[in-house]
Amino acid sequence: MRKLLSALLYTALVGLANTGHTDVAAAEAMREGDMRKLIFHSEAMDSSDVAFTSEDGQEMTLADYQGKHIVLNFWATWCAPCRHEMPHLSALQDALGGDQMEVVTIATGRNPLPGMQRFFAEIEVDNLPLHTDPRQSLARAMGVLGLPVTVILDPEGREIARMQGDADWSNENAMAIMQTLIGAES
Repeated sequence: MRKLLSALLYTALVGLANTGHTDVAAAEAMREGDMRKLIFHSEAMDSSDVAFTSEDGQEMTLADYQGKHIVLNFWATWCAPCRHEMPHLSALQDALGGDQMEVVTIATGRNPLPGMQRFFAEIEVDNLPLHTDPRQSLARAMGVLGLPVTVILDPEGREIARMQGDADWSNENAMAIMQTLIGAES
């Protein structure tokens, strides 16, 4: 009887310990197609506290998004793969964005606001932020070497995965991976 109670207690504690935590291993095992380029880290890595400019001109940091999973996309108006990818990120935000997950877009380098607004209008994206990193300070701090780059941050603001290049973030596989990461019902 004592062993049974110990086993039940252990199982309950393990279950409680795993509640609300990101299931990185399960998400990593699901990768297919474009999502094979999504590289999961063996351990979560600290992200940067370097400031960037919000779409309303205020200074902010990634810490402003703690508490939810972030799909952080670095892009630029002159980037053709970014133009291809952005509608897919918009669809991901429509499908899963909310209290548990948010797509955050940051234009890095010289990207004047009117050009960014035109870019979004041309590709019919109206649900993603027009944040900027004009001096590429955040991009450099996070090791962004080309565009686009998408980084997934856990609710504690740590980097758990990264993708270089564009992808279809609106396909079933990408949605299932993100649902697994945030613990949402499929």
